[in-house]
Formats: sequence, structure tokens, C-alpha cells
Amino acid sequence: MIAPVMPTYARAPLSFEKGEGPWLFDTNGDKYLDFGAGIAVCALGHAHPRLVEALEGQARRLWHTSNLFNIPGQEELARKLTDVSFADTVFFTNSGLEAMECAIKMARKFHSHNGDEKRWRIITFEGSFHGRSLATIAAAGQEKLTAGFGEMPGGFDHVPFGDHDALKAAITDETAAIMIEPVQGEGGIRPIPSQCLRGLRELCDEHGILLIFDEIQCGMGRTGVLFAHELAGCTPDIMGVAKGIGGGFPLGACMATEHAASGMTAGSHGSTFGGNPLAMAVGNAVVDVMIEDGFLDHVSEMSGFLRQRLAGLQDEFSDVIEDVRGEGLMLGLKLKAPNGAFVEAARAAKLLTVPAGDNVVRLLPPLIIEAQHVDQAITALETACEVMRLDASTAAK
Repeated sequence: MIAPVMPTYARAPLSFEKGEGPWLFDTNGDKYLDFGAGIAVCALGHAHPRLVEALEGQARRLWHTSNLFNIPGQEELARKLTDVSFADTVFFTNSGLEAMECAIKMARKFHSHNGDEKRWRIITFEGSFHGRSLATIAAAGQEKLTAGFGEMPGGFDHVPFGDHDALKAAITDETAAIMIEPVQGEGGIRPIPSQCLRGLRELCDEHGILLIFDEIQCGMGRTGVLFAHELAGCTPDIMGVAKGIGGGFPLGACMATEHAASGMTAGSHGSTFGGNPLAMAVGNAVVDVMIEDGFLDHVSEMSGFLRQRLAGLQDEFSDVIEDVRGEGLMLGLKLKAPNGAFVEAARAAKLLTVPAGDNVVRLLPPLIIEAQHVDQAITALETACEVMRLDASTAAK
């Protein structure tokens, strides 16, 4: 008999009822250090007072009107985002998936709007993840995402991760855009080298195609800068953001230059709930906190400290940890032990982490962590490593 909640998730046997800063408390009263942050969502931790105040204040005034009317909070948040980024315009969504759907449509519409309807295909990369709609799983092209769903939407050309020759060969007169995550998240915390991102920009300019960045997971301060591509010194034409931008409230955004958005005229795209007053109140509060002096400096300081401690952990447990990789507070432990078992062992030590592809465990703490939280996380990770070492020793006997 099927459960009332559709069984599409392999859930951990935990239920949480309260959060505070980087901590979560389960229904038994046990306290966990949250280095998953709802998969990089709770960027300001749990129950941040500025976000609580913004949401409660808006909830007493107005929840929803639809996009048939002006929503002042959209104008305010869009202006903040365009002031601190490459973008000239923003479309608000409820999720990262919707932001990437908008990006895909925008790239295709750009070319048809400008008289080149044959350009509609988008080049993507193996190991990528852009969401779970039919279009975005087709974009990723991974069998674990597409199996059983029949024929996929067309228009996506997949190239191997890091294969520059294959990328150049994939560009044809039907190519509309190249779409990439500056740091792959689900694929195993794999940063794209800065020179490669700059090379993609040059390649797109050379061929008259658009560059789309998916910063759903790596954006919004996660890498120590507001948007991960800033580290490479290049900009996209279109970018999807979500997760951290809402701090836990469902919110996403598709950001674009005026040039790239030239085909997005009235009726070309829409959303009933996207950018509603509740989401805008929270999103504005999140961005206000993130652009305050010192916030991103703190993220960089904490990421450097965490990276240093993880390097020591790798030295001590080289039989368990193969590599430490990532940017900012988006870090991954590439393991020699099974990552699922490691996540369970860390959870038993009251530390929450997130598994990823390539046998990686993700560390995605709230961006407000302090040195004491890093120390506590390392202690729990040491315990998990010791469990993995013991399990390996027992299996070898």
C-alpha cells in the first residue's frame, strides 16, 4: 500500500521541529550541527531574525495578488540584484528548476526573436544537474534522471566534463547557448577552472551564442563572492539563482542582460506564484544581509579555516578521504569509503552532510557559521572517519 506522501525520496529517519542558526533540533530533542543547510538553501541559518521579521511583517499585510498587478517588492529586489551583478533584468520564480526553464526558453527565444530560428540547441555537460522537469533532466542527460520517462525533449547536446575539443566540435549553426554550473553540485563539487569559464565566454562571443550559468547551488555568497563566476572574472548572458536567495523560503530568479532578454516580451513567459509578496519580503531581507559590509569577508574567512582543518583531516585519514575540493563554503570530501555510509556515520555524530555524485560528501554549512562550529564539525567528521576505518578493517578480516 502506497504511503500518503508519495515515496519519491529516500529519507533519513529524522524529523526536525526547530532550527536556530546552524543548529537543528529533532522531535526527540537531539541537537544536530547542520552542514547541509537544506542543500545550500538556509544560507543565513535557521530562523534568522531579519528573515523572520520580514516574513511576519509581510504576512500581516498581503500574501498574494498574482502577476496581473505590479508587486513593489519585485521592483525592489530586481534593482538590488541588477545593481550588484551583470544583469539588467530579472524574472522571479519559485525554485531553481523554474529559473533554469526560464533560462532555456530565453536563450531559444533570443535567436528566433532576432531572426535565427534554427538556433535552438543548447550544449550541456556530463555530471550536470539543472532540475527535475523533463526539459532539465534532458539537459543533464544522466540515465539515473531520465530512465523510465520515455522520449526526452530534444535540443540538448551533451559533452564530457573538461573535454575542450568535444565542446568546440559540438557547436553548430543550430547552437543557441552553452549552459554550465560554475561549480557542479550534485555532480560532486567540481569547480570549473577560471580559465575554462573565461574560455567559454570567448567561445560564445566568437560564435554569436549565449552563455548560461546555473548558480542555483553555488550562487548567493556560497563561494565567498556573491556569484561564483566573479571568481573567474567573466560574466554570463543569463543566469539562474535560487536556494540561498530565499534563505529557506521558496524563491528563484532568472537574471539576464537586456540583450539576452530581448525576446522576452509580454506573454512569452509567466508564473502565478513567482515573485509573490511573501517571497519578495524574504528575498529582499536575504540580499540586504549578504551585501552588508563584512558578510562575504566572513564567508571567505570561515571557508579558509574549514579548508585548513579539512586538509588536516585528510592527512590523518588518507585511507578514508581521497581529496578535498570546492570553493568557499561549498566543499566536498571525495572519499575512498562509501559516501552513503559516511553520511550516516556523520549523522550519528550529530553532524548533517549531503551526499553527491562521484562518491563525494558535500559540506554546505550556513554562511553565518563561526570558528567554533567548524571545530565541532571536524570533531564529528573525525568520528565518521574512524567508523569508516573500523568498517574497512572489519571487512578485510
